[in-house]
Amino acid sequence: MSPIIAELIGTTILILLGNGVVANVLLKDTKGNNSGWIVITTGWALAVFAGVIIAGPYSGAHLNPAVTIGLAIAGKFDWALVPGFILAQLVGAMVGSFLVYLMYRDHFNATKSPGLEAACFYTSPAIRNAKLNVLSEVLGTFVLILAVFYIKGGELGEAKTPIGLGSIGAIPVTFIVWAIGLSLGGTTGYAINPVRDLGPRITHALLPLKDKNKADWQYFWVPIVGPLIGCAVAAILYLVLS
Repeated sequence: MSPIIAELIGTTILILLGNGVVANVLLKDTKGNNSGWIVITTGWALAVFAGVIIAGPYSGAHLNPAVTIGLAIAGKFDWALVPGFILAQLVGAMVGSFLVYLMYRDHFNATKSPGLEAACFYTSPAIRNAKLNVLSEVLGTFVLILAVFYIKGGELGEAKTPIGLGSIGAIPVTFIVWAIGLSLGGTTGYAINPVRDLGPRITHALLPLKDKNKADWQYFWVPIVGPLIGCAVAAILYLVLS
């Protein structure tokens, strides 16, 4: 499997399972309705695990432009490969969110809340404060990317595929994402991944959902800018400490 295809498939699985758990918790008449934040954060962490296991042997399992760009800034990934990886990640995020819609279509139709429907696609702040919302995404992504640099066993030297999380990094990164969600996710929903938010937001805008809102395009830049700043700071700190 080519690294680009691996990133596309891995990101598809990430979003299918990640947004899938949100749909299971929020949409009407699902088996997991109202099961809460612990279920959502656990589901997202395990979604990362699944995506990394699948894509790791072929692409290093970035699945996130913040990982790709952070590694490139640190000199551990070829800048020439960055655009292709990010495009694959974006397409995978769109496909994954579309599959969530197909699977939960009856429940989307039964849910009469545009806000709950939208939450199954993209993030939004609990309290809208652009500066603090960006800070939340910066800090969450900083923790994730700094940890990626220190996860040994394939992603920072031994991998024969492009450097990233690798299969061996799947377990520790699962716990890191879980910890970020539990501790830092309550303000913005912890996108910590630009395509995790943008891809499903585009899909949401294109789908024929009933009572659909306008995808809150005034906010879409926050889960893009915040993670990009966070990954850059983590990469620079890693270089300084090294």
